Amino acid sequence: MKKIVALLMLALPLAASAEWGTGKNWGKFETDFEDEKPWAEIEAKLPPYPKEENLLPLFVSAATDNKFFVDASSISTSEDGVVRYTLIVKSAAGAANVSFEGIRCASGERKLYAFGRKEGAWSRARFAKWAPISYQDRNRQHHVLYNDFFCPGGVIVKDPQTAVDLLKRGFKP
Repeated sequence: MKKIVALLMLALPLAASAEWGTGKNWGKFETDFEDEKPWAEIEAKLPPYPKEENLLPLFVSAATDNKFFVDASSISTSEDGVVRYTLIVKSAAGAANVSFEGIRCASGERKLYAFGRKEGAWSRARFAKWAPISYQDRNRQHHVLYNDFFCPGGVIVKDPQTAVDLLKRGFKP
């Protein structure tokens, strides 16, 4: 009986520490949460329409014939933890889709702010909302941008130039 009590006494601190150390708020005390403010997104300002000379190629996958580019001059980082950028997707047939988007590093989400039009103007997305970034076999451009260039390790890049440098050094097959 004494052995069982002794084992229970040894196991109790381990069980308590295992329970206390779970979850994303490990190590925080209840009073630490009082100072946290809810996340607030800043207003996204549309950048100038992209120019060919500012486009940086982005390798996404050998499983797609599409070519992907990021407009270097459009990349911005902000206090709200969002990297905003212009993405251009060109099909093998020559069609191009232009979009102004954002990636929120802390949550692994993306948002489409605006679409580019042929005449070189922007059209704001009507129902712009945050959506999770998921891995896809073919068009995984958002996953690649999040994981490799804008939020390595889930942390936002220091500044736009760092993102540009990473894109310039990016994976080229």
